[in-house]
Amino acid sequence: MACLPGREAEFRAGIVEAIAYAQALQAPRIHVMAGLVPPSQARETLHATYVDNLRVAARLAAPHGLQVLIEPINARDMPGYFLNRQDEAHALVNAIGVPNVQVQMDLSHCQIVEGDLATKIRQYVPTGRVGHVQIAGVPARHEPDTGEVNYPYLFQLLDDLGYAGWIGCEYRPARGAVAGGTSDGLGWLPRERSQRAPS
Repeated sequence: MACLPGREAEFRAGIVEAIAYAQALQAPRIHVMAGLVPPSQARETLHATYVDNLRVAARLAAPHGLQVLIEPINARDMPGYFLNRQDEAHALVNAIGVPNVQVQMDLSHCQIVEGDLATKIRQYVPTGRVGHVQIAGVPARHEPDTGEVNYPYLFQLLDDLGYAGWIGCEYRPARGAVAGGTSDGLGWLPRERSQRAPS
């Protein structure tokens, strides 16, 4: 709800609660979702509300050492979502100008909206403003070893650029969804690790 005018008090209360959960779980980041664009609402008003709310979230989170993450999400999976592109997200982070507001770079969303993932990674990771990376297969958001994205290449690029954070997996498992369960759905991970093991 971060971009929605008139809900600022509710947003602040939600951030306070999220901080309490993050402290209890020892989680270093809070993902602040922009929200869906309401009908007949001026984008400029939504943008101003979003920036103000992110500044509030950053100020509340900073004393606890917490990062606030914003994530561009593709309009196919979430129609009407306010934030869709990496350049928009990074412009917001730069405008807010505090170190604990960063971008959650979901490469699946980025591929669907913009493509050219290696160039985007080279452009944004060295800025230090990418706080977290997420992956999923494209186009169906299944396991990352399915679909059109060459993740081993991108993992190596992230390593080469010095990205030291976690890479999160956010996908709908296709393998293991019926019979094999979670272990089958994670079968791609040992294969990926073995391919990357030092010789």
